[in-house]
Amino acid sequence: MAKKKGKGAGAQQAKAKAETQGIGGKIGEFVEFLEESKGEIKKVVWPTRKETIQTCSAVLVLVVVMSLFLGVVDMGLSKLVETILS
Repeated sequence: MAKKKGKGAGAQQAKAKAETQGIGGKIGEFVEFLEESKGEIKKVVWPTRKETIQTCSAVLVLVVVMSLFLGVVDMGLSKLVETILS
């Protein structure tokens, strides 16, 4: 018959493993992270120059339109409040 492990057995094993790794283990984990990150970056589909220019243009146009709209609304509300208070 198999022995049952206590609830804390997994936590104790993880703690013991972490203690034995030390600084060398952390460096190894960091190197592994960098290698995996490099692989993920290769999977990225970067936008073309034309797509980037189109997207930036759309954002700039939207910013200008929204700025004008909010400026007009602000001016209108300011005049309304000024009229009510005077």
